[in-house]
Amino acid sequence: MPLKWMETPQLPKAEGRIEAIDLARGVAISLMIVSHSVSGLVGIRNVPDWGMVPVHLLTKFSSSLFILVFGIALAVAFLPHAQRDDWPKRRLTLWLRAIEVWCWYKVLTVIEMLPFYNPSEIVDALLYGRFAIWVEILGFYAIALLWVPLILPLWSRAPLWSRLATIGVLIALTVWLQRLTFGGNDILKALLVDHEDHYTWGQISRAPLMLAGLLIGEALLRCYFEPVMRRRLVLALLGLGALMIVGFYALAFASGDVYTAMWAVANNVGKHPPGLAFMLFSLGGALVLLALALAGGVKAAKAFMPLTIVGSDALKAFIFHIVMIFLVLRFLWEGEVVYSYPQALGVSGLLILGAAAWIWLARWVVAHR
Repeated sequence: MPLKWMETPQLPKAEGRIEAIDLARGVAISLMIVSHSVSGLVGIRNVPDWGMVPVHLLTKFSSSLFILVFGIALAVAFLPHAQRDDWPKRRLTLWLRAIEVWCWYKVLTVIEMLPFYNPSEIVDALLYGRFAIWVEILGFYAIALLWVPLILPLWSRAPLWSRLATIGVLIALTVWLQRLTFGGNDILKALLVDHEDHYTWGQISRAPLMLAGLLIGEALLRCYFEPVMRRRLVLALLGLGALMIVGFYALAFASGDVYTAMWAVANNVGKHPPGLAFMLFSLGGALVLLALALAGGVKAAKAFMPLTIVGSDALKAFIFHIVMIFLVLRFLWEGEVVYSYPQALGVSGLLILGAAAWIWLARWVVAHR
């Protein structure tokens, strides 16, 4: 189907829940749990070389996949309603979700920092005087859920060329803003476009990824329930993802040391602020994983049910693994640098299954009240 550059989104409602989105989100969260378990219990400096490449390298697909799926889910669940009479109610739902996520972000900030910092430093983080590390993705989502409902009606009326141009403009704006000092206000810079001294996610620098998710979500609504069209979408995502990964390795080969380039990505070089090599690898892998989840559809979602359950309630899964790693294992059980790397990997597997069990149990209790 040729692209129609002047076309605005004409979106049907999803014919039921798209389990492949839950599976893709579950994969992203599970990779995140592996990364957080290793860095939280072992420490990135103590990871053996065979753990950095390939194991820790592959977890770098997580952040890009998570934000992509965030945009996809918004397109599927909310974009078709952006021009309808019930939009104010749905917009309020997103704003209330933002408040919920922000409250959990602050609670989990205390839990994460409890084993490492004194009370004054924790209060400083709560007041945006500094940032934590592992829970900062929630801070990004809390803020994003405040402004995203304001742009969805505009996005739903915009022609395709302008939606694509918006993504390009935001990328260019990010590159320009990252060169500025923001008058020495590093916190503001981190919140907007990332900062090398703060492990947080910039709203402007990550917005192109979320908007790309909106575009994929639009295509998904049109294609997912039509086998031929879905196959074309899967092949397009797979091809684009593979091309990005090839681009990463081309840059690595040009640098003269492919292993060092892979090790740098595994060690988060180019993650905050986003660099070209890191984003080529991370986003490329995310698109490949997303394509595989869409290709598998319902069968894959059932085959990997624990991951699908984890992805069906990302917030509960995130809360569960942060509480277990930092409150239980690190603070109460004093497990800092006690676990070996293989043991930390084993713990991450148990936490993934534990998160799935927790979500299932919570639903069972609600259903049987």
